[in-house]
Amino acid sequence: MAIVQLYAAARAAAGTSRVEIDGENLGSVVENLKSKYPNLGRVLLQSTYLLNGTSCTELTTSLVSSDQIDVMPRFAGG
Repeated sequence: MAIVQLYAAARAAAGTSRVEIDGENLGSVVENLKSKYPNLGRVLLQSTYLLNGTSCTELTTSLVSSDQIDVMPRFAGG
């Protein structure tokens, strides 16, 4: 089970900042998040993922139970 930290719009869409989700790879975690939190789907499409603090773009990246995934939605700033 991966630990997923949700920030900004992702946190607002899910109604929580931290969840534990099953998944053998990043893609399955993303799909399980969409299933559990339907309002999160659109935000996930435009998010960046960090796996243990490092940017991860490959949804096929395998996970172990101690992995932490940070979901970083797009945001504007000045």
